[in-house]
Amino acid sequence: MKTPLRFLEEMVGLFYPNLCCACGKNLLIRQHVLCIDCQYRLPKTQFHLQADNPFAERFWGRLPVHAGAAMYFFTKGGRVQRLLHALKYGGQQEVGRYLGKIYGLELKQSPLFCDVELVVPVPLHPRKKRQRGFNQSDCFAEGLSESLGVPWLPDALARRAFTATQTRKSRMERLANVGEAFALHRPERLEGKHILLVDDVMTTGATLEACGLLLTELPGVRLSMATIAIAEV
Repeated sequence: MKTPLRFLEEMVGLFYPNLCCACGKNLLIRQHVLCIDCQYRLPKTQFHLQADNPFAERFWGRLPVHAGAAMYFFTKGGRVQRLLHALKYGGQQEVGRYLGKIYGLELKQSPLFCDVELVVPVPLHPRKKRQRGFNQSDCFAEGLSESLGVPWLPDALARRAFTATQTRKSRMERLANVGEAFALHRPERLEGKHILLVDDVMTTGATLEACGLLLTELPGVRLSMATIAIAEV
């Protein structure tokens, strides 16, 4: 027998569907962004618990990274891809903030990330940001900032070149494409800090590397990185 609350949830869902951003199933009133099934079944990496992991390894010999981690493994056509599409192309900014809040709580318990002092998102070019209406990395950074209890600086890095899409490029092509694309804004705010550089997805790491090279040139900076997902290359 259905309870009155269950009946109410079903009626509300009928007229105002609230769907899981990963699988598309109806969410209950108390659920947000992800259903219970997806919260448990999405492929977590647990990289934040180990210093040497596949995320950090992509930067060995390229960039001095203190720690690196991704929340989920990315699989083409999978639930994580649908989740990211809801954020990036569906305009559901709350997806990024929600995931940031969750992951920030996990990072705060990790000895690798517990002393992060500042969250810095990878920027979009102003033209692309106007087209999309927001920067998806800002959303993730905002959620991380809230859970970690540290500031986030959406304007710390600026994208000064409108680069072509990275989707089908190799690592070297991506790095060449973004190598001169970024600049620092008021770098004195970043000096001497343990900075968490964040983006939505890490593939070859070229964009993160280009931003990281600028940040690690600053005095006393310790650089860590985090993304929502990591894709195979």
